[in-house]
Amino acid sequence: MTAIKETRFNFPGQKNFYKGKVRDVYTIGDKFLAMVVTDRISAFDVVLPEPIPFKGQVLNQIAAKFLQATVDIVPNWVLDVPDPNVTIGKICDPFKVEMVIRGYLAGHAWREYQAGRRSVCGVDLPEGLKENDKLSHPIITPTTKASVGHDEDISREEIISRGIVSEDDYSQLENYTRAVFQRGTEMVAERGLILVDTKYEFGKADGKIYLIDEIHTPDSSRYFYRDGYDDLQERNEPQRQLSKEFVRKWLIENGFQGKEDQTIPEMSAEFVKSVSDRYIELYEHITGDKFTRQDNSDPAARVERNINEALTRLS
Repeated sequence: MTAIKETRFNFPGQKNFYKGKVRDVYTIGDKFLAMVVTDRISAFDVVLPEPIPFKGQVLNQIAAKFLQATVDIVPNWVLDVPDPNVTIGKICDPFKVEMVIRGYLAGHAWREYQAGRRSVCGVDLPEGLKENDKLSHPIITPTTKASVGHDEDISREEIISRGIVSEDDYSQLENYTRAVFQRGTEMVAERGLILVDTKYEFGKADGKIYLIDEIHTPDSSRYFYRDGYDDLQERNEPQRQLSKEFVRKWLIENGFQGKEDQTIPEMSAEFVKSVSDRYIELYEHITGDKFTRQDNSDPAARVERNINEALTRLS
């Protein structure tokens, strides 16, 4: 299986290229961003050495589905999805925060709670909670957006007082975040899944707020299976989940949490395939569609051709 580890294209009118943890982003003129969702995988804000075949296709196609399904709530940046690994959209000035929303105590929030902290991003949590418990209501726990290194927790009050986002804009971001999370929760409930937590990114263009980047993918979200959730919680057993958390747990078990002087464990071919299979499993569960593997004999050439054709259409 050939994976897309990185791209280095040069499109007509290209002004800039940015290589993120997972995405290669091309700025075309003053109008378009062409985002290639590669098969790179990151955890603990570190890009792991081996790409995961079909992961980029899974992320891009799930995001496209949910962005289309929430456009009545908040406008988004998407103009075209010309390739399974590509989204082309409107250039927006991104807000420098990520809006993380949690319906359950899991992942980072649970690790903070387990360490004895009862406040996450300025949001107080009650005593007596267990890992993966449902919260009384979804909470927003924003983080700063780090271009390099680790994102950091931050409170609503700090975001506003430091002038990172104006109070009016931040209130709108909160409203959009809650509404999109509710829509996603309802959509995946029909597929027998629980949307545990997720993050959204927003930007501005021409004075208007847009939802940008991906939404409700296994890289940005955590999912549990609805069936068996209550029983597993009662027995204090781990939840069956579809998310990237299993990769984080594998890394932790192998002595890596992204800290200095830690070495990324070797990713065997068997492990890489298992991660790919899990991503495809999530795609099929969340969309109800059969996953169609693209011919990846020369994926870079396919991606470049499809972007060029789309830019011609859009220009």
